[in-house]
Amino acid sequence: MKSSVILVAAAAAGLTACGGTDSTNASANATVNAATAESAKAKHPTYCFYKDSATKAWTAARDKSGNLTVKGKVHLDDAAYRGDFAPGEVDGDKASVWLIMNPNTGYASPDGWWDVTATIPDSKAAKSVAVMCGKKTVATLTPKS
Repeated sequence: MKSSVILVAAAAAGLTACGGTDSTNASANATVNAATAESAKAKHPTYCFYKDSATKAWTAARDKSGNLTVKGKVHLDDAAYRGDFAPGEVDGDKASVWLIMNPNTGYASPDGWWDVTATIPDSKAAKSVAVMCGKKTVATLTPKS
């Protein structure tokens, strides 16, 4: 996506350097702005690697700063990967965090269950948090007070 934005920006700069018309510049600027806005949107995993039976024990609580901390367990048969969370986000009074798999470069979990934990920054105003796996909601949690 970055290369697309750079390519569009270079094309717009080229049009400006060639003395393009105002409508050409406006069109090029609109294209650059749209591409920049698209790249700024949060990217979420769209595929879920976990079966429903491979996730459990979800909890949400507030840390000492008031931010949400989500904990749970995910199961993986392949020790080459470990369970993890992608960075979470907050939208109004709702927070979300996404399950992912990362390469495992350390130890293997003896039973295949990985403890996963994430603290969502700037989540003081959130009243609930959704644990997501791709486009699927695994759990909706209300933090303990």
